Amino acid sequence: MWEKLVQEFKNYLKIERNLSDNTISSYLFDLKKFYFFLSKNNMDTNPLKIKKSTLKEFIYHISKQVQPSTQARMISGLKRFFEYLILENLIEENPLENIETPKIGRKLPETLSVEEIDLIIKNINTKSKNKLRNTALIEVLYSCGLRVSELITLKVSDLFFDESVIKVTGKGNKERFVPISKEAMKYVNNYIYDKRNLQKIKKGSEDTLFLNERGSGLSRVMIYLILDELKNLAGISKKIGPHTLRHSFATHLLENGADLITIQNMMGHENIITTERYLHVNRKHLVESISKYHPRNKM
Repeated sequence: MWEKLVQEFKNYLKIERNLSDNTISSYLFDLKKFYFFLSKNNMDTNPLKIKKSTLKEFIYHISKQVQPSTQARMISGLKRFFEYLILENLIEENPLENIETPKIGRKLPETLSVEEIDLIIKNINTKSKNKLRNTALIEVLYSCGLRVSELITLKVSDLFFDESVIKVTGKGNKERFVPISKEAMKYVNNYIYDKRNLQKIKKGSEDTLFLNERGSGLSRVMIYLILDELKNLAGISKKIGPHTLRHSFATHLLENGADLITIQNMMGHENIITTERYLHVNRKHLVESISKYHPRNKM
């Protein structure tokens, strides 16, 4: 019963909800932990008979083992599983309906100034065989606000430089077109013509934009290592990664007058609430916007 319903839930998440493989894996992992808890304690593992008291025991159990953020994610995943069972008319009520997730203090994202980003690029070793590639990928991360997964899967055929846009495949394989700066296009073209086109490329990576020295696509870990090395060379003490450049992209757009809907579309956020968390960065900018645009201030 359990395995059958979990498999059907997995298909639902993938086909009907169009969630990413990483998100689906997280949900299934949490369900597996719950099943292990039930089995270990000789409880009924039939999902259709799970009681609210059992779930409370499980939540208390995991609260002693994991961080509040992980606990919140696990509760959210289990809620979604039981919501699916309701959708299929297998149960009538969600046993997690009135169970609250733990309050999580959101850590404000680290951002870099334009000067710090320029400093990172300037510190790319001119003698490095990967100078052109590393400069191009940092410019693309910052210019387009990409996730690291979007960067490493970017293809040459996704570049539409005549229109000054690139096609990005985001979470759930959803595609969007994002503007790219002239500066970033210049560095990408330099990389393609003076480095990439001179490489021997492995079969299957012919269309992948950013390649390693062996001619295949870069890994997520490699992007983190590249950035970590460069920020150390630049003397920047902040802990940064690819997402730092994405946060900086959104922050600088907001500070320069872009509206939230525009930023949301460029970043590929499904919900405007996700984009709103970037508002923390410059309350002064918001005050100035109200002073400039609100009719009560035009007197």
